[in-house]
Order: sequence, then structure tokens, then C-alpha cells
Amino acid sequence: MSKRHVATIAARAGIAQDTAFSAVTPPLYLTSTYELAAFKQPGQYDYSRSNNPTRDLLGETLAELEGGVKAIVTSTGMSACLLALQLLTPDDTLVIPHDCYGGSYRLFTNLAQRKNAFKLLVVNFQQAGWAEQISKAAPKMIWLETPSNPLLQITDVRAVCQLAKKLQALVVVDNTFLSPVLQQPLALGADIVVHSTTKYINGHSDIVGGVLVCNSVQLGDELKWWANCLGITGAPFDSYMTLRGLRTLEPRIRLQQDNAARVVDFLAKQPLVAKVYYPGLPQHPGHAIAKAQQSGFGAMCSFDLAADAALLPVFFSALRLFTLAQSLGGIESLICHPGTMTHASMDAKAQQTAGIGPTLIRLSVGIENSDDLLADLLQAFNAVAQASRQADKAANIGTAVKPDHEQQQQFRVNPALSAFW
Repeated sequence: MSKRHVATIAARAGIAQDTAFSAVTPPLYLTSTYELAAFKQPGQYDYSRSNNPTRDLLGETLAELEGGVKAIVTSTGMSACLLALQLLTPDDTLVIPHDCYGGSYRLFTNLAQRKNAFKLLVVNFQQAGWAEQISKAAPKMIWLETPSNPLLQITDVRAVCQLAKKLQALVVVDNTFLSPVLQQPLALGADIVVHSTTKYINGHSDIVGGVLVCNSVQLGDELKWWANCLGITGAPFDSYMTLRGLRTLEPRIRLQQDNAARVVDFLAKQPLVAKVYYPGLPQHPGHAIAKAQQSGFGAMCSFDLAADAALLPVFFSALRLFTLAQSLGGIESLICHPGTMTHASMDAKAQQTAGIGPTLIRLSVGIENSDDLLADLLQAFNAVAQASRQADKAANIGTAVKPDHEQQQQFRVNPALSAFW
């Protein structure tokens, strides 16, 4: 049979492969340990931290989806990032983008500064001279995130990989925003692909997990050794749930992308939207590159609210379908304020450098009816417009109007949790 399509690989993961009872769907192996055939005669499996049939099936499927040779399934997306960093020594240099996910940025900077785990170079891949910067640093690893979180900036993966090959550097690409349905970085020359499987891969916001997919057996074996050593492999039940969600990956993403296109078109026409960030827009700086290296523009978009930041609580509290929450990629539509949520771990200077402004809002568009999603956004914009008019009216008579206290409380970040985001 010729190479299978992504939708077929995902839908058929483990189907009709059970050798015990011919079950159509694969069983869940929750066991922690396995019996040896005899003294000093271990079988294929001995302990589930090291190997587990359910987790292995997920890894094999994700490796095939990404066009890799080996995948290591981890407990979270961040543990997948941590695992990749085990390939570095204190003498090695890691290059990261200036606008990566806040959790990744926190991990990279703190390991470099507090643990001296490696040297760190932060690069803006959208500015001229990035190649010269990287060449001078002679890095061991280059980390890419494209489209970036939350500004959806695009990096030319093929160009970076061509440079990395000359420098004998590894390229790791975070493909969480697109999934292998819309982008396959290994085919563009990358060495490792990382996913937070919590997001589109699972798609139902009911587990957390991660994966690294490698382009070589040698890399895969080394990373698998470290995953077992560190104890960060994924749980069997989470792997089972991820496999269940994975089977609908392709149709989910296609519908979400269609909905996102309508949302973006709607946002572009709103007077209370200062700027829309979406690579599918022809005026987006990375549109041409995205079109060349992706098979779609995805279901994530961001925009700047053209109103005072004090009115953000009004906007969020007016929404009924877009849920104010962390994460992305589930079938439900989510909305977040990167500056105080997903990227709260970045200090003000780092946020400013990354282009994260005080009224930046990120949307993860789900599978709901697009007309309902647009109506929800419209009534939230109307609520902001009304509150703005009331504020202007109050200002004219010398009275300061503040947003409702309960609305402020709903939006305010819990200081006890902000350190973890």
C-alpha cells in the first residue's frame, strides 16, 4: 500500500490489531508491571515507566503522522520540552525565538540562568540578520515555534534548517499550533518535532501530555533513555484518551480552521479591533512562507482590542460561547489574555519585546456553529462600545467610571497562580 493520508493514519490508530480477543478498538493497558517468562527472561515489556503498549501505540501513530522514525510520549508538553533539552550541556548554546510560548520561555531562561544548563541566545527570526546572529553563536540546538504563540508569526523552517545543517546544529520545531495535519517540520529539514498533545492532538481538553518525534533512531533512543531516567513518560490512561481524540484530528482541524477564517474576516471589519494576527491574511508578513510550508493556516488567531485595557473585563464577561481559560486546540472555543495568562511568566520587558500588548487577545476557535461564534463576539464588542460611551459621558461631567467590581474580579489573575503560568 502507498503512503497513507493523515486522516487515515489518525482514524485507524490501533484499529483491528488486538491479538488477544480481536477487539476492533485497542485495549487500555493500565498495568504498572509485567511478568517475566522465567528468571532473567524479560519480555517486550517489564515496567510501564519504561514501556507500555498503549503509550507505544500512541507514539508509533504520532511518529507516522509526522513522518518520523521514533516518538517519545511524555506526561506534559513542558516535560517534552525538558526532554529535548537533555541533549545539551553547559557548554552548548540554545537559540530560541523572542516570541515563544511563555511556559517555554520560562523554562529556557531559568535553566540557563539559574542552573547553567546551557548558554542561551534569543533571536527575532522576523528581523534581518537572524542568520548572522545564529552563525556567530555556533549553537547546538535551534528552537522554533511557528506559528508563534500568541502573535502567529511565521518562521521559515526550511531556511533555518539549511543554516543549521551547515552549523551542525539540531532544529526542534514546536508544531502544537498546527498539528501534523497542517504542517510537517521533519519534511522541511527539522530533527525533532515537539507537541503539547494536550491541544489539537487530543482535542477534547481532558488530558495533558506531550510528545517528541525524531527523524533518526539514534536521537530517539537517546531521548527515550532520558525519558525513562527522568520518569517523565506519559501515563497509559492519558495515552488512551489521546488516541481516542486523535482519531478525529483531521475533521476537527478542518472545521476549526473554516470557523477561524470566518472569525478573522469578522474581526477585520470591527471598529473595536486595532489589528488582527492571522497568517491566512494576505497582508500578514509571513503569509507567503506559511502558504509554502503549511497546508492550512490553522484555527488560532489574535487581535488587539481598540479600547482602554480597563474595558477588557467588560469584553470577557459579556462572552457566552468563548470561554476565558488557559490552553487551546479543543473542540470548544477559548479566549485568553496572553499578558496575564499564558505569558504571565514573561516580565514586562520580555512581553514588550515579543510584541504582547496590554489589549492583545488570543482566540482558539472551536467546532461550534460559526454564526453563533460571530454573534457572541459581536455582542461583546457592543458591550465594550456601550461601556466606552458611558465612560466618555461620565468624563464629560467629571465623574470617573470604573468597570463593575465583579467583572474586575472575574478577569483578575490569582497572584498565587501567576507564577505557574
